[in-house]
Amino acid sequence: MIKPSTTPTDMKRAFLVFFCFRISILAICQTTELKTNFDFEINSKGQATGWSDSGNQKYSFSLDSSTAKSGRYSAMIEAKDENPDFGYMVYTIPHNYRGRQIKLSGYIKTENVTEGTAGFWMRIDPAIAYIDMSANGAKGTSDWKKYEVTLDLNPEKTTKILIGGMLIGKGKMWMDDLTVTIDNKEIADLKPYLRKIYPAELDKEFDKESGIASITANEKQIENLKTLGLIWGFLKYYHPSIAKGKHNWDYELFRVLPQILKSENKINRDKILVEWINKLGNITETKKASTKTSDVKIKPDLNWISESGLSAELSALLIKVKNAERPKEHYYIGLHPNVGNPNFKNENPYWSMKHEDAGYRILALYRYWNIIQYYFPYKNLIEEDWKNVLTEFIPKFIDATDKTAYDLVTLELIGRIKDTHANIWGSTPALNQYHGNNFAAVKLTFVENVPIVTGFYKEKSDEETGLAIGDIITSINNQPVEEIVKSKLKYYPASNYPTQLRDIAPNLLRSNESTIQVEFSRNDKKESKVLKTYLPKDITIPSMFVSADTSFKMLSKDIAYIDNGSVKQAHLPTIWKEIEPTKGLIIDLRNYPSSFVLYDLCNYLMPDKTDFVKFSNGNIAEPGLFTFTKNQTVGKKNKDYYKGKVVILINEISQSSSEFHTMAYRVNPNAIVIGSTTAAADGNISQFFLPGGINTAISGIGVYYPDGKETQGIGIVPDIEIKPTIQSIKSGRDELLEKAIEVINGK
Repeated sequence: MIKPSTTPTDMKRAFLVFFCFRISILAICQTTELKTNFDFEINSKGQATGWSDSGNQKYSFSLDSSTAKSGRYSAMIEAKDENPDFGYMVYTIPHNYRGRQIKLSGYIKTENVTEGTAGFWMRIDPAIAYIDMSANGAKGTSDWKKYEVTLDLNPEKTTKILIGGMLIGKGKMWMDDLTVTIDNKEIADLKPYLRKIYPAELDKEFDKESGIASITANEKQIENLKTLGLIWGFLKYYHPSIAKGKHNWDYELFRVLPQILKSENKINRDKILVEWINKLGNITETKKASTKTSDVKIKPDLNWISESGLSAELSALLIKVKNAERPKEHYYIGLHPNVGNPNFKNENPYWSMKHEDAGYRILALYRYWNIIQYYFPYKNLIEEDWKNVLTEFIPKFIDATDKTAYDLVTLELIGRIKDTHANIWGSTPALNQYHGNNFAAVKLTFVENVPIVTGFYKEKSDEETGLAIGDIITSINNQPVEEIVKSKLKYYPASNYPTQLRDIAPNLLRSNESTIQVEFSRNDKKESKVLKTYLPKDITIPSMFVSADTSFKMLSKDIAYIDNGSVKQAHLPTIWKEIEPTKGLIIDLRNYPSSFVLYDLCNYLMPDKTDFVKFSNGNIAEPGLFTFTKNQTVGKKNKDYYKGKVVILINEISQSSSEFHTMAYRVNPNAIVIGSTTAAADGNISQFFLPGGINTAISGIGVYYPDGKETQGIGIVPDIEIKPTIQSIKSGRDELLEKAIEVINGK
């Protein structure tokens, strides 16, 4: 029940392209004395010892002896190009530490920083945490000022910690007198933590490239690659040696893949696979505990082992692996405590992946496809045979030889699971270029299945653009909107069509040009305008999920209103004194909760403990198996529960936690849900990375009504369906709110 990321674009673009700076595991284990160079005073040949840079030719990186906060030197980053993006300096801390938080602080000075910001950044690998100051860094010209960034630590999983400074845009920045602390103690005074090192981490053979430059996508190779993908993923989650971290499974793919591509026929291919599996280590078979049939939601999809025409020897070996005794802890997968959504561990993001490397592109496909195959709780709702999707996307990933093509084919693959939580979260430079780096200052929303103007991102934009609330956009740059939507749908992953339209709307008026030409309809009259476009920093684009309303108000002496997007637990005791005597309460869930008020509010709404939901969780011992949990309850025994009508407002903005809250409030005896189908994606999300630093996620647990009825893909179905109309938007009316008041008043 977690909202999709709303992290600023610039922050994410920096995050996704940082290079992979390797450090020696042996050096970590053998060296404990820490010598830092956070003040840049240790240098050789004009370079600060221990520091490196991004290598971006548009920036220069140097020591400056004329401008320092203290001592002789500071580090300087300067933009040299009229069309810069960003440049950064990096220092790798050679140890890991126990603690709760790590803080990087220091001083920054700037000169003429425009079209971006200057600031610090910090990253904990592998893909554990990242932060930078792109959203709140230094701009313009400023004297030395102290800044800091902080991240939560996870020492059991950490392989390295990287810190540095970054300049986005034009100008100059200096940094000096940096300090790194763990729980407010300087790291020089702390003892390094030497965690357990798995053999898989010591395998560095393919760090730079897979050695597979290209693949021919003929029928034979596609069939071989499908077979390999099925078996590679099955072994990843089922083989005990891999579970124990004895093998870098990504790199084992790169070792066997060339052999499979050269195999002369199926007999030869299967022989190669048998030899490969046998080298992984001995297997002890064990009898699995049976699961009660009524508790099973999804069974593992393993029929392909016997139905794919594999050799008898290979099939028998795979069955043996299926029946193997597996350790409780798995190197690549775990389940989060208390919730049970998957924790995808040790998935290297390969920040510096070369997109022309065919091996890494196939790895990306295999990684994603098998995560869905074994740990997506809604796999049963994918409206096609997931194995056929693997076949379809093999040639697509083979052909995606540049960054844009790779990002787009990955988006298309993600879209096939029909999960609004699943997307590429945070922009990438390639996707920004594809959608357009500039925005018109016009807010569009699909109403009655057409995009209409519902607001503006800049003051007086209505005067500047000549557009008005309620105008229907019919064509953009001479292309009908219907054609644009049809061509882009596959790149907008979502659980249902209304949510796809919701996500397409903000990108319709994006361009890499300084203007966009639009045709629109107003009062059945067609007109045309040329709209100016802006960089994101020059306009304010609020998140659609953030509520701007007050958390509570009285609409009349008998009707109370709660905005679920802004109300807090602490508010409830006070506002309930005003709500209790009313005849009706409206709870607006057309937003995303800023606080988890569900259980507290339900204590006021329910006469007794009431079932409202059940979950399904995956399984480490038997990957692909999903079982139901017991029904969950809300409320408590309360003779003074709220007796008035409870009206809940929803629409396509209601997603995840909003849907979960709706399910709980709805079990009030007098509850009525008004609105339209929600985003249809519920369940705590599980994030993971794909090669190239692509940050994605899935709904990690299944969420169902107490009787097992689905919510995913369907959403919360209202008791009274009402959708906004173009006319109501023009007149500034809230038809859902009006209907809620009518229902409470008995009209």
